[in-house]
Amino acid sequence: MTGMRYLLCFAAVAVALLIAPVVFPSSVAITTMSLMGVMIIFALSYNMLLGQTGLLSFGHAVYYGLAGFCAAHAMNIIAAGKLPVPLPVIPLVGAAAGLFFGVIFGAVSTRRAGTVFAMISLGLGELVAAFALVLHTFFGGEDGISTNRTKLLAFFGYKFGPQIQVYYLIAFWCFVCIVLMYALTRTPFGRMCNAVRDNPERVEFIGYSTQRVRFQAFVLSAMFAGVAGALAAINFELMNLQSIGAAASGQVLLMSFVGGAGHFAGPVIGAIFVTFLQVSLSDITKAWMLYFGLMFIFIVMYAPGGMAGWLALHWPLLRNGRIVRLLPAYALAAVPMLGLALGGVMLIELAHHMLVQAASDGPQLSIFGIPMNGASPWPWLAALVLFAGGAFGVRAAWPRVADAWGRALAAPGTTKVNS
Repeated sequence: MTGMRYLLCFAAVAVALLIAPVVFPSSVAITTMSLMGVMIIFALSYNMLLGQTGLLSFGHAVYYGLAGFCAAHAMNIIAAGKLPVPLPVIPLVGAAAGLFFGVIFGAVSTRRAGTVFAMISLGLGELVAAFALVLHTFFGGEDGISTNRTKLLAFFGYKFGPQIQVYYLIAFWCFVCIVLMYALTRTPFGRMCNAVRDNPERVEFIGYSTQRVRFQAFVLSAMFAGVAGALAAINFELMNLQSIGAAASGQVLLMSFVGGAGHFAGPVIGAIFVTFLQVSLSDITKAWMLYFGLMFIFIVMYAPGGMAGWLALHWPLLRNGRIVRLLPAYALAAVPMLGLALGGVMLIELAHHMLVQAASDGPQLSIFGIPMNGASPWPWLAALVLFAGGAFGVRAAWPRVADAWGRALAAPGTTKVNS
């Protein structure tokens, strides 16, 4: 029965990938979903280190970016030589490049774990970023390396010029990588990675080498990151220095934590959510990076299990029909939380406008479609009242939420869950 449930889940994922362009047919939506597919693979590859093996890396974008550059060069060589290689094979070039660089850097970094590993990964990432500024032939300098996917051999008549064709190519590789990475978690090797994460001393005691397990997980993670990098090169037809920088590594770290590094579906949820916010928030506010930072702090402090952990916490109550016991308390807490959020947004937008944009645009701005004057004290006072009142209301309503949880968990037939 368990195997059938997994098959149904994967079938649902495949159907969702197939019908997504039908449900969201606009060009912007298809482009966004293509980027989401790339980021899902990238985030899941990172979670092989963080969530599965307990290795916090600050330089995972190295393998994503290097593989993307290798894939771009391979596409240019194939196009120039008229070699009979179709575009759907290019992600295998990225996988091979990620595997190659994973072996080289993993042999050094996986000799240690914990904080030492994190610092080594950060140092290697900065080292590659520094070399990228020097090796113009491979990295192309600040302009990067451009390519043209339509010059490769047609695949059953498809040249992958339209974005919809690229989307389905990314969706295919996304599904394949999801299945393969999930299968790895169910193998004895995947269980050993979890053991190294939870109790490395006991793993050594029973005769396994924790360094070897970390190295193998690192190499496989770099290989899947290479697939994501190659798909990024296909999607954008351009690879630049941003793809190997610390910002890209921080982005995939944010996706894993926000989605929930302790759950396989967590990075998938995080990649979709963060990518959507990146595309939408950047068009709404110029302070969108600040919102990402605040969201990351909030998740780490108050929801360390991420979005997937929050959903898993509610699943037993939903399955047993006890979720309704939480709805009144949640509705009570939602009102002050909304006020807290609105007040916080107003304070951020007012401060950002007055500090950054007021000199050129003046004190006038619009928040939620309402025109305001940042030089006047009234918008600031209203924001402070909303923020402070919301914070006080959340603090007052939280015991009601805790009591509702206690009653729901104590109800007969409800499986106790750990928060």
